Amino acid sequence: MATSDSPLRADARRNRDQILVAAREIFTERGAEVAMEEIARRASVGVGTLYRRFGDRETLIRAVFRETIQTVVDEIRAALAEEPTGWAALTRIMRQSAWLHVGFQSESPLVRAAIRVDEEGVRLREQALDMLEEVVRKAQAEGALRRDVGVGDLALLFMYVMKQTQAAPPQAAALAPGRLLAILMDGLRAPAADGLPGRPLTRADLEFH
Repeated sequence: MATSDSPLRADARRNRDQILVAAREIFTERGAEVAMEEIARRASVGVGTLYRRFGDRETLIRAVFRETIQTVVDEIRAALAEEPTGWAALTRIMRQSAWLHVGFQSESPLVRAAIRVDEEGVRLREQALDMLEEVVRKAQAEGALRRDVGVGDLALLFMYVMKQTQAAPPQAAALAPGRLLAILMDGLRAPAADGLPGRPLTRADLEFH
């Protein structure tokens, strides 16, 4: 019995993974209000399969957010463990693509509402921010990162740069993220020529309202 059940479990897992990948891509490209049929089509599954795996749009949004944030957590943890300095860890993290997909969280009230009530998603998000703050403190203690920036500045800068470059013509869109992130990192280095206006943005500035 266990042997005959295994292929079914493998198929179910594969379908789930395909749906999550397709949904994350579409949410990032076009927002989370896209028709569920389009997500199923990109995932190469039937609409019935999509709804069996995820009962409604909110459930799918929460699953995509959880998986994306888990990837961010894993990337930050690896950078902290493997890079020799806080600045090297920060540079590696800022170049990772997972932050881009977190950007869809701010696209609509529907998305914000779905994520806000998801305890596991909130826990993972707080874990990611805890570790990113550790990276920031480490880089600032080394004297490599300017002291008038906070974790909120970094998260918003990355998402803004990456999402804006998506709207550029194809050739520019391919070149821009790497170039703009390099310019961004130069601007984050200490010592800074001039102070920044206002105050550093913190994790509290990233909270959903």
